[in-house]
Order: sequence, then structure tokens, then C-alpha cells
Amino acid sequence: MSTIKSSREIDSIFRDSRRVAHPLVIALISNTPQGRGPEGRVAFVAGRRIGSAVRRNRAKRVLRAATRAAGGPWSGFDVVLIATGKTGAATRDELAEAFARLTSRGELLP
Repeated sequence: MSTIKSSREIDSIFRDSRRVAHPLVIALISNTPQGRGPEGRVAFVAGRRIGSAVRRNRAKRVLRAATRAAGGPWSGFDVVLIATGKTGAATRDELAEAFARLTSRGELLP
């Protein structure tokens, strides 16, 4: 899975992206920059509001697994997925439904 690692790129996505919210995850979606090619990338964010490092890391692991199951990263898009307080305790089915709702709105996939 291709990930976004540069804080500068993540900051630009925070500034210039579409936001799609669900109680379990918030997605920031931006088109992939022209010079990078069509391959999509993903970044996973879990802020300190989530709790201890153990809880934040679990939330990111859960998001990574849900992204793989949903077919991510998505071609042509850079996506930042932000964990909420409920992400770490969510079941696989709940996250699958959250990703299905995000994609069914037509905002995450073309």
C-alpha cells in the first residue's frame, strides 16, 4: 500500500481537500498531483484525542485493514483517513459499512 509520509503533503491535503465524515472515520480526499502519476496513496492519522499511544496505534491498524478490504488506495486520489474516538473499538463489519457509505456517496471512488 502506497502511503503519504511527507507532513507537507498531508498539510496540503488538509487545506485543499474534500471532507467526508462518518462517525467512525473522517476522509480527506484530494486528486493525485499531476507529476506523480495515477497511483493513489493513503495516510492514516490518529490524534491525541483518541487516547494513549496504544489506542492511537490500534485505530490506525484498524483503518489500514479496512482500507485494504475496501480496495484502497484508490487510483487517482490521495486520501487521508482520520480516526475518531470510536474507530479502535469498531468491528470489521462496522468499518466495512462505513467505507461502503463513503464510497456509495461517490466522493471517494470515481
